[in-house]
Amino acid sequence: MKKVEAIIRPERLDKVSEALLESGFYAMTVTEVRGRGKQKGIALQFRGKEIMVDMIPKVKIEIVLEDELVDKVIDIIRTNAQTGKNGDGKVFVYDIEKSIGVRAK
Repeated sequence: MKKVEAIIRPERLDKVSEALLESGFYAMTVTEVRGRGKQKGIALQFRGKEIMVDMIPKVKIEIVLEDELVDKVIDIIRTNAQTGKNGDGKVFVYDIEKSIGVRAK
């Protein structure tokens, strides 16, 4: 089993989530996070002043699935999260040793 973890722009979450749902990937965890990458932050205008924001709001999507489905999920995420600009995000893949449901014994 693998865990796919994607950090994307918050405004792309609906598009990514819908595409995953349409492809049969229902289970996921979504967390609001903040961070920065190569863009090192952004400059915003507030009441006529420029303010540097170095921790940019992002969304983290986590999905645990079988090994053979990883490339399909990565392709769905990249296709639907991509804007072509800095800060589109990253996708990470981790090995999962074991997955145990809490409800069933």
